[in-house]
Amino acid sequence: MFKEFDLTIDDLDNFPSKLEELLNKQQKEIEKLANSKSQEYDDIIKPMEDMDEQRSLMFTPLSHLNSTMNCEKTQRAYEQCIPLLSKFHSEISQNKALYEKLKSIKSDDEQKQKVLSNELRDFVLSGAELSDEKKKRIEEIDLRLSELSNKFSQNLLDATNAWEMIIDNPEDVKDMPKSELNRVKFEENGEIKYRFTLQIPDYIAYITYGPNRELREKIYKAYTTRAPDNAQVIDEILSLRDEKAKILGFDSFSDYSLQTKDAKDVSSVINFLKSLVEVSREQGKKELQELAEFAKEMDNIEDLKSYDVAYYSEKLKKRLFDYDEAQTKPYFERDRVLNGLLDIVSELFDVRFEEVSAPVWHDSVKVFDIYENDKIAGRIYFDLEARESKRGGAWMHDWETHFTDTQNRQHLPSAFVVANFPAQSSEQPSLLRHDDVVTLFHEMGHAIHHLFSKVKEHSVSGINGVAWDVVEFPSQFLENFAYEKSILKRFAIHYKTGEEIDDELLNKIKNAKNFQSAMAMLRQLEFALFDFKLHTGLYQADEVQKLLDEVREYCGTLKPPSYNRFQHGFAHIFAGGYAAGYYSYKWAEVLSADAFFACINSEGSFDKQKAKGYKEHILQKGGSKEMRQLYKEWLHREADVKSLAKLYDIGTVDE
Repeated sequence: MFKEFDLTIDDLDNFPSKLEELLNKQQKEIEKLANSKSQEYDDIIKPMEDMDEQRSLMFTPLSHLNSTMNCEKTQRAYEQCIPLLSKFHSEISQNKALYEKLKSIKSDDEQKQKVLSNELRDFVLSGAELSDEKKKRIEEIDLRLSELSNKFSQNLLDATNAWEMIIDNPEDVKDMPKSELNRVKFEENGEIKYRFTLQIPDYIAYITYGPNRELREKIYKAYTTRAPDNAQVIDEILSLRDEKAKILGFDSFSDYSLQTKDAKDVSSVINFLKSLVEVSREQGKKELQELAEFAKEMDNIEDLKSYDVAYYSEKLKKRLFDYDEAQTKPYFERDRVLNGLLDIVSELFDVRFEEVSAPVWHDSVKVFDIYENDKIAGRIYFDLEARESKRGGAWMHDWETHFTDTQNRQHLPSAFVVANFPAQSSEQPSLLRHDDVVTLFHEMGHAIHHLFSKVKEHSVSGINGVAWDVVEFPSQFLENFAYEKSILKRFAIHYKTGEEIDDELLNKIKNAKNFQSAMAMLRQLEFALFDFKLHTGLYQADEVQKLLDEVREYCGTLKPPSYNRFQHGFAHIFAGGYAAGYYSYKWAEVLSADAFFACINSEGSFDKQKAKGYKEHILQKGGSKEMRQLYKEWLHREADVKSLAKLYDIGTVDE
């Protein structure tokens, strides 16, 4: 039924040779398809999609282990496999006979037409129409970019794990939430001490609640100067991306990137981002000024710094709303939140989750099978605890895909949801911040987009084939409901007393939602503009920092200390899939905001009828149609960009 996650670290020595064996076998099979006489979709494309699934079933577990159980063995195996895969994909995408074969295939089936359209587009973008010499160069570039992406990620992980801050003075942790201190405290020679690392839960805890300004700067500086070796990695990545785009006939890598996205052209993206900056900047400046005045009033801080923002923001929020996240953490016990989320998804979308025993990579992982109409329909894994061997952040990773193979057998989907929430201890369970609850909803939105697919063609099923700048729509959409009373009440129960969260605290969560919303918007726009502009030209060395400084100046965000090297840790664009695409978060958020206001009822719950339509038109259709088209089929109109400003209670956005 499902492929079992049976790959262990002890199995990795022979993994690269086994992968190479599979790739060589598939290479020969694809060569036969390219030179066959058939021009039928089912004879050519279907076998290729079966092979796509075979590769995913084999390689995804290694990629996943390298992200969640990182060690020398996973690194070595992964680094040996990357060149094999890169070479395989380059050779396939530049196979002229296969390209010509695909051009000859016709189909009246809408899903199959979309697959063909995507395949032909990707062939062109991979250099299928280039000279042999240029094809060879593209192949070399793709291989090197894969290696550099992994190197960037590994440098960041190593630097994160190499640093810690030990605190032995009780004054330096005074008034910090007990839940945070219980997690990091240890005893040495009869003395209680506190160990803070650069893992996200530790970093956020001290930068938000740490009373010692010098120590806040210490951990901030360590975090923002991690992985200095990534400066050289960035230069080479940018140079190769620019070269690849130019070889393929594009003005820039941003232009090349947009060929597979919803946005029409470079100017559309720049203008969209600038319009959001213009509408947010004045409110953002006021919010920053208010924070600076508060810090001066409270602690006589004359010059607000980046490492002060989270600390004084939390205290200002507490003053304005009588609320801080420490109040809510006892109500958000991780397992109860997870079970509550599964219950909500079950009710909205007529499915059922059943916990099962299955092989996993770590004993904290939970596995659930998904049932629809009493028939098994998918599987989901949750790995939610932070640990040193896991890369930072949160993500959804698809594994198996829903599709129908060459033997007319239906394959069922599976996916991993990964986060870095505080680990449980002998003294207390894992307690989440409300932001963590939002994160879990977000990643679950990605997961059900993949898991609820009913598409028969592999390459446009689930999240496959979905334009990158709209793939965040379902995740952002679901996270909006993590602020609604009727949703939170279902699982917000005090882990000690069993007391349900009261309306007053729920109101505070909702009222505080848009606290400093313009500052948060501008911060995201800073990232997006920096990324997109960085890929519209060739920036190297000091030019990268200069561009970032210019973008910060334009956005009006707080100028960080000169030692800050944010770009060295910007894994989204240098080790993930967001190069020239970080704007996608805001582009997709127009859809998610508009859909949220269309679907929420007067009680703050998801309208059941709208939920049914959302599942049928968006979640089940995957990448089989353009998202704009699916959205229109669902709500019978286009999304209104003004909904985004409304969601954050910021002025009106010009269309």
